[in-house]
Amino acid sequence: MKKYKLLIILIPLLILCCSDENEEEYSEARPNILLIVADDLGYSDIGPFGGEINTPALDRLAVNGIRLTNFHVLPTCSPTRSVLMSGTDNHIAGLGSMGEIVSPKQKGNPGYEGYLNDRVAHLPSILKDAGYRTYMSGKWHLGHEKEHRPFARGFDETFSLLPGGGSHWSDKLPLSPVQPMTYSRNGEVVDELPKDFYSTKNYTDYILKWLERDKTEDKPFFAYLSYTAPHDPLHAPKDYIEKYKGKYSDGYQVLREKRLKRLQDLGIMPDDVDMYPWGGTPNWDDLPEDKRAASERDMEVYAAMVDFMDEQINRVFKWLEENNEMENTMIIFFSDNGANGADKFAYQGQTEEFVNTFNNSLENRGLKKSYIEMGPGWATASMSPRRLFKAFTSEGGISSPCIVKLPSQSVNKGSMVNAFIHISDIMPTFLDLAGVTHPGINDPNVPGMMGKSILPLLNGEVEELHPNEGIGYELHGLRAYLKGDWKILNLPIPFGTGDWELFNLREDPAESNDLSSEYPKIRTELINAYEVYEQNVGVIFDPIDMSIVKGKE
Repeated sequence: MKKYKLLIILIPLLILCCSDENEEEYSEARPNILLIVADDLGYSDIGPFGGEINTPALDRLAVNGIRLTNFHVLPTCSPTRSVLMSGTDNHIAGLGSMGEIVSPKQKGNPGYEGYLNDRVAHLPSILKDAGYRTYMSGKWHLGHEKEHRPFARGFDETFSLLPGGGSHWSDKLPLSPVQPMTYSRNGEVVDELPKDFYSTKNYTDYILKWLERDKTEDKPFFAYLSYTAPHDPLHAPKDYIEKYKGKYSDGYQVLREKRLKRLQDLGIMPDDVDMYPWGGTPNWDDLPEDKRAASERDMEVYAAMVDFMDEQINRVFKWLEENNEMENTMIIFFSDNGANGADKFAYQGQTEEFVNTFNNSLENRGLKKSYIEMGPGWATASMSPRRLFKAFTSEGGISSPCIVKLPSQSVNKGSMVNAFIHISDIMPTFLDLAGVTHPGINDPNVPGMMGKSILPLLNGEVEELHPNEGIGYELHGLRAYLKGDWKILNLPIPFGTGDWELFNLREDPAESNDLSSEYPKIRTELINAYEVYEQNVGVIFDPIDMSIVKGKE
């Protein structure tokens, strides 16, 4: 009897020891994941997607990886990030509307919590439970309360900006008086920043500090580097701004044409594409001289932010190479939405009194105590040749440059994939790479992922990821539905017709030719599919006045 009792005690211990050994071997074999997200970066800003801005690190990533030329996100920051961190639709994950502008009709309803909710499984928690070291540095925008911060969502180490944006310097000046800047370190509020703080540099410093400290651990890492660049207010070190002096003197319309030409030369855009008609923004040559000078400076600052961000990304790449981790790391880079064409008066709670406290003289634009933005002209150029920009469900709001490097990539290096890929495909890809099962598979109470792993597509095993599946969009009353080459779009007047328009995106990525009258059956089918989508995810339709995006004249 004593022998049996001894066995009862020893067997679980033996199983536990063996399990730890197996998990250790499994962890060592798994690749690292480096996720880099830019904030409000335009589709054609970086070199691999036709931009003239100096981005050698991303150029090199494209040479050694794959450009995803048909990658789609959501129209604004936090909804995109909610899908990224949950693998579900934003209406399920808690950001059916941005937290700053949840309407009374929506408030308190499931899917409109204004933060990444507890109904969904969280990407960092799943990877952490599977043995990954998990790091997050930069913009969060998925909840302010302590229980909603990234440290409570599965990250081992965090330094995070909780709201959507604000000053890139140490002064913590907010986007508007009602949106204070709050930084958090492992769940606790950071009261004071270093005097030499600049967001892009310091976010990178934290990631590198953690990677260096833990490099001897026998665990793979998941590092989420979430820049606020180039989100407004546009800020950059003066010497970087000077690098771009005179680069944009021809104006935003000329830049738009040049960007399109480079996209065509790269084979990203067809030669016969029609640009979406110019409108809603003054012609460059019609602007008074002082307005042109200020606007030119603003674009110089924007370019400087992207340039500086690329240098910081290169610091991370250098660390990976020096520590023999580059080959075993999946890297993915993209922007959370299209370039931002709104001005500072579009932010909730904005006042002239607050705006007038800044020094936006020509000499100080982009430096400390200034508050400037790129405006609709440059944003339209950044999204060339597409329709509109951030905040809209048109292609200018939801198209993003994206570059992926697979671990030990030996095939398809430097290639492009034009198949439709959605932000909801990122989490399934990471879990597939890590060999991890989503908890929703075994628990019906946890919403499953809506996307698919892109690994079969990148490895050349399939040519399309979503050949017969539709993807729905709804944010602040703006709607869209994409399936195959087709898309329906419903934008309010004056941004659209106020009714459903139909486009063939393969032939018309700029959404300049409404085919509703030519293909009424396709239009009807997609409208019906959209209505099913709306019911499935729990949309509470309550449009907002989109004139706020145009801001103050």
